Amino acid sequence: MRHHPDKYTRMTETPVERLIISLAIPTIISMLVTALYNSADKYFVGAISTQASAAVSVVFAVMSIIQAMGFFCGHGSGNYMSRQIGAGNRREAEEAGATGFILAFLLGTVVMCAGLIFLYPLARFLGATDTMMSDTVGYLRIILCGAPVMMPQIVLNNQLRFQGSAVYSMIGLVSGAVLNIALDPLFIFVFGMGVSGAALATVLSQGVGLIVLYAGTLHGENVRIHPKNIRFNRHYLHEIVNGGAPSLFRQGMSSISTVILNHMAGVYGAAAAASLLVSPEDAADAAIAGMGITTQVMMILNSALIGFGQGMQPTVSFNYGAEKYDRVKRAFAFSVKVATVAASAVALFCLTFAPQIIRFFRDDPAVVAVGQTALRFQACSLFLFGFSVMSNMMLQSIGKGVRASVMAASRSGIFFIPLILILPRLFGLFGVEISQAIADVCAFLLAIPIVRSVWREM
Repeated sequence: MRHHPDKYTRMTETPVERLIISLAIPTIISMLVTALYNSADKYFVGAISTQASAAVSVVFAVMSIIQAMGFFCGHGSGNYMSRQIGAGNRREAEEAGATGFILAFLLGTVVMCAGLIFLYPLARFLGATDTMMSDTVGYLRIILCGAPVMMPQIVLNNQLRFQGSAVYSMIGLVSGAVLNIALDPLFIFVFGMGVSGAALATVLSQGVGLIVLYAGTLHGENVRIHPKNIRFNRHYLHEIVNGGAPSLFRQGMSSISTVILNHMAGVYGAAAAASLLVSPEDAADAAIAGMGITTQVMMILNSALIGFGQGMQPTVSFNYGAEKYDRVKRAFAFSVKVATVAASAVALFCLTFAPQIIRFFRDDPAVVAVGQTALRFQACSLFLFGFSVMSNMMLQSIGKGVRASVMAASRSGIFFIPLILILPRLFGLFGVEISQAIADVCAFLLAIPIVRSVWREM
């Protein structure tokens, strides 16, 4: 196999610690910026009402589905594009890029149409209560209308990253996030649009991000997206499915878990109304809002860890392919150490300032009561989180697809779904609050033997 000498030397001889950090900086920024989209909405909507905050938490499951389909098309086409560019087959890379882009647009249109037709049943299915139904529908309607824009935006982001143009990807995401933060207060408070204004700000900002990302594809050696290159044939669809299915599975599982969490929080929040000192209706909304805010805070940390892991991935995959297994192990060990130290620092911060963190998003005593308990328990399991995340990303990078999929599904699916269905029946609302933390511990215990098996194979 022929290698570009500069790139080969850099990837196989540069100290892995320095290499990972250099590759991780733009991806960490990109992932944190992505998390800001939802966090900005959560923050500004929290100033409206508890019901509005809960509505954003409920619609988050649909946002996860939109992201899942975007990553499905983006990772599937981007993986194939990267391999073909490396092999010198630029024409196939161009056709894969255009096909993945238009497929995301078509899937987004299907999601929009189906969601709007069944808007009210969908809102109820997601966990909306009677008191938050109006806010949920207002937010959900606009998010659905934005699906044909949001999915292609995710595709271009990933295609640029797989081509080694993480900086262009970062610029596109940052421009959208900055605009979102600026538009949220303008639409919500100045124009008086309420929760619908937050949704409109999100969709418009991602539309601008899409334009900036498309402009990035026109620079340098990046693959251009052109209608003449669209090929809906078995070959390209197979490649997109093969490369994107793990991402769809992982994100889809997260969406399902969010729906179940919202329902259980609503039911057992209402049952705990007396302890929360509010009516059952308000207690249900407060529990959904509190758990949603906790999930959002954890998502910000998770985004940073995944961003760092994306710096580890090319280092691991390239050296694994070059059979430099010592460098693979060093890269993984270094990444776990950094991730564990960072997660432990965040855990300490969350344990100390849990009430203030929840109150930052929604200053409601009932919401704070639920959120601070959930956040503190999740903080207790955070020091294990770095190993779990890096293990999953390492497995995916070296082609251990089945074990990577099992790891990916463990936190939000294999362990969390049974726990969220069982523990509340035993401990009430407290069972809802502790389910994710226990699932994280179980995911860590599962990762240990899986990683050992891969080490033995190397």
